[in-house]
Amino acid sequence: MTNIVLLVGNLGADPELRTTTGGTDIASFSLGTSRPKRDGEGKTFKDSQGFTVKDTEWHRVTCFNGLGKTVAQYAAKGMLVSVRGRIHNTKWTDKDGIERYGYEIIADDVQFLNRPKQAESEPQEPIDPELEMAE
Repeated sequence: MTNIVLLVGNLGADPELRTTTGGTDIASFSLGTSRPKRDGEGKTFKDSQGFTVKDTEWHRVTCFNGLGKTVAQYAAKGMLVSVRGRIHNTKWTDKDGIERYGYEIIADDVQFLNRPKQAESEPQEPIDPELEMAE
């Protein structure tokens, strides 16, 4: 049996990067995926202006080591990405002694589907559209 998940969505916030005491880099981010909202008959809901109403689900994504560093460096809130990985279930006891359950996606691969942000160390010069067209 296989545990594989493939999600395509937008980052809800900039990734957070942390490093464990053992030196492992871990980047985490929230990923929003949307689908059309449907009624009991399977028809899509439309708003007052005729646009399809969407249901959004939020997924917690975790990336390790090199992938984590790359995602933290180049990904930004709102970017469209594809995530391939596995679902990881967790169980913990909260401060009130109640057992809680959750899940996260452990990413094996993250593909940027639109332009990543510039690295902070790179100069960010505006692009002259006339020069691009001349090339």
